[in-house]
Amino acid sequence: MHAMIRRYRMGAGTIEELMRTVDRRFADRAQAALGILGYQAIALDERTVMTITLFATEEHLRAAEPAAERIREGLADFRVEALDADSGPVMVARGSAELADPVRPAP
Repeated sequence: MHAMIRRYRMGAGTIEELMRTVDRRFADRAQAALGILGYQAIALDERTVMTITLFATEEHLRAAEPAAERIREGLADFRVEALDADSGPVMVARGSAELADPVRPAP
């Protein structure tokens, strides 16, 4: 299993609007199309978001890069700027059944 951790800053809109857009337009489709094992988008503050994406293999992670760029382009209204990104093998992992239940932003 491999993880990609990214941090973004948004320049327009609200964090709630951004998260609703990610949830409605990208999260489910990207997971199905790219073979994502898990995805979390975390609001660090009112302008900064961290995402953690889990893939079965490093090859899956690398193959998802073009789609990640298209998603960023699809969020252009929010002026999303990539701050940093790191990836690596997952060395220890645990999960509960609750992880299988999607978390959605408030409407």
